[in-house]
Amino acid sequence: LIMATNAPAKLQVKPTENERFQKLKEKFIEKFGEDPVFYARAPGRVNLIGEHIDYCGYAVLPMAIEQDILAAVSLSKTQTAQLANSNPLYTDFKVSFEDVQIDKSQPLWYYYFLCGLKGIQEHFSLSSPAGIKCVVDGTIPPSSGLSSSSALVCCAGLVTLEANEKTLSKVELAEICARCERYIGTEGGGMDQSISFLAEQGTAKLIEFNPLRATDVRLPAGAVFVIANCCVEMNKAATSHFNIRVVECRLAAKLLSKAKGLDWSRLQKLGDVQTELGVSLEEMLKTVEEVLHPETYTREEICQSLAITPAQLCSSILSQNTQHVTSFRLYQRAKHVYSEAARVLAFKDVCNEAPARAIQLLGELMNQSHASCRDLYECSCPELDQLVDTCLLSGAAGSRLTGAGWGGCVVSMVPVEKMDSFLQKVRSAYYKPDARRAALEKQSLFVTKPGGGAAIYLEA
Repeated sequence: LIMATNAPAKLQVKPTENERFQKLKEKFIEKFGEDPVFYARAPGRVNLIGEHIDYCGYAVLPMAIEQDILAAVSLSKTQTAQLANSNPLYTDFKVSFEDVQIDKSQPLWYYYFLCGLKGIQEHFSLSSPAGIKCVVDGTIPPSSGLSSSSALVCCAGLVTLEANEKTLSKVELAEICARCERYIGTEGGGMDQSISFLAEQGTAKLIEFNPLRATDVRLPAGAVFVIANCCVEMNKAATSHFNIRVVECRLAAKLLSKAKGLDWSRLQKLGDVQTELGVSLEEMLKTVEEVLHPETYTREEICQSLAITPAQLCSSILSQNTQHVTSFRLYQRAKHVYSEAARVLAFKDVCNEAPARAIQLLGELMNQSHASCRDLYECSCPELDQLVDTCLLSGAAGSRLTGAGWGGCVVSMVPVEKMDSFLQKVRSAYYKPDARRAALEKQSLFVTKPGGGAAIYLEA
């Protein structure tokens, strides 16, 4: 069997020397009365810059974090998946492969697992897939904007791949997992799954799409990245905020391409419009100013502009959970996407060129990104804004919401020499005064460095 080029690593682990693996192994034995055969790990991520633009076709700049989803697995002769979670808040689940149903109306933890399982089974058209028993253990805070759900999908995809003795490259796995997460109703762009598989220790990645590729981005040595959770949860699959933005970007792409005489019915993404026109991001921003208006668009106006019926709007442009939306902000969304896409490239250039003022320059780009997310994309919330302000007052060079927003985490770039005082100040200003936040503070505020990608572990 030839290893697929650039497949996820297979590593050795001694559970007796690794407390996390040992605890999971014990849980597994307690649950199923047998030893696990292998383990699979997929990390969460923090997006440093480039929010809400992957699904528009633009490059993003995330890094994997140490927090992850770890699964212990054994095989069974039955055509079933028996799933358990080390966290007692998450119920066990058993499903027959004949009948894998994913309920979009309630995004329960095991449905994300089933997304990954189904994605791999369908990719290989597995007629009788290997049965699995699996205990999952997660250290990524849920609904925090650090991709706990995508890491679970990726982990499940990797489990299913290994259980059925198949091989795929990291890129193929990332693409399959990005597609199959849509079974739960999230129309994401693929950043989260890509970084989970393509991450490497010690480096952030510029991730570009169509075709998917990842390039190392060396972060400046004089700064650390600190993640702070605002303690407001936001689940992308449970609310329609996220998919409304996807649709607003799609509508903006169609109105822009129609105004420019392009085949608008074929174009879905703001990035496609730029590619077709063959112009710079700066030019696209000028086009947004010329073509779109800041006032809200109604359904009627959109139908008129595109010369389509309301029924056509519903069936061919709106997604399943955005059928109820009656007004759309197209100018603001497009302006955010094109300016954010330019900031990602500027951030990468500063990292590569490493000028003396690198930390200050990167911080400014992060601050501009947050302002654009807050004012143009409207995906922040009062707590995120308060936390960003607190971080900047506490010594961060730059601070911004990360992940989809509407809750979840802030990422801050902090000069190394200010790190200790930064953590102390943020603790006393944001977490200490509020009992609920104070209780969550231990897992809510932490320094992170770029971690490695998804891998299979076998007992040494």
